[in-house]
Amino acid sequence: MPSNQSPAEQRNQMTGFALVLLGAFGFSAKAILIKLAYAADVQIDAITLMALRMLFSLPFFLVVAFWNNAASVAAPMTGRQWLLAIALGLTGYYIASYLDFLGLQTISAGLERVILFLYPTFVVLLSALFHKRKISLRVGLALVLSYTGMLLVFMEQLSLASANILLGSALVLASAVTFAIFTMGSGVMTHSIGSTRFTAYTMTVASMATLAHFGLRHGTEIKHLSTGVYVLALVMAVFSTVLPSFFMNAGIRRIGASSASIISTTGPIATLALAFFILDEAITGTQLAGTFLVLAGVYVVSKK
Repeated sequence: MPSNQSPAEQRNQMTGFALVLLGAFGFSAKAILIKLAYAADVQIDAITLMALRMLFSLPFFLVVAFWNNAASVAAPMTGRQWLLAIALGLTGYYIASYLDFLGLQTISAGLERVILFLYPTFVVLLSALFHKRKISLRVGLALVLSYTGMLLVFMEQLSLASANILLGSALVLASAVTFAIFTMGSGVMTHSIGSTRFTAYTMTVASMATLAHFGLRHGTEIKHLSTGVYVLALVMAVFSTVLPSFFMNAGIRRIGASSASIISTTGPIATLALAFFILDEAITGTQLAGTFLVLAGVYVVSKK
């Protein structure tokens, strides 16, 4: 930490580090809670669990949205900004989440987190494709490291997991690509309308879309599920959705997006540890090596 910082600046930076770390841990615990919910009640499907999560989350985001509108002196959003916020909410927090929930029905939490954490590399590839940005040799090598690590973890899981591992992995991979698209669009929006308002609005849009999807699929009444599912969905809503979203945004404001991305690389490690202690998922040398390669590649890309 630079010596010329004042005590207040140092405290602000340390607070930022802590907030991002808490946010990363909260997001990482989501896969564990999803797997526990699937195990707690065989009747539950992906959209029902996701609807419960959003149903418990929505009041928090509505309160934040109304409070932000009342307290903010920012200019009203334009029609284009509203359309973009709706599109990003549907992309990043509805479609990407639904694909992730579906994938976790058939693959382990450890594999899910490794695949999902590749999304910064997809941002680089998509930027190169659509914005004609050249990929440097250093970043190219980082991409090779990440994808080699993912293949190591995947090939080992292929011999241990269910027959649907290919489908589950493909769904989570699609989720990562979709979230990368969301990430590319969210940068401009957070600067133009503010990170708190952006998070509240996009999550509200995603919640509405999820509940509409559930209504079309199952009707307006949630069938009786075990008490454990409701508890897990509530915990997921508060500690793996609402709080991490605002922790991460508050942390980024203090230490910047680049530092926050690097700190977030602790997420897959936290998922592996939680999966080992809570879900009894094995941790092997190959899995650790693959995860390390993914994190190393993502670190270089995020730093860049």
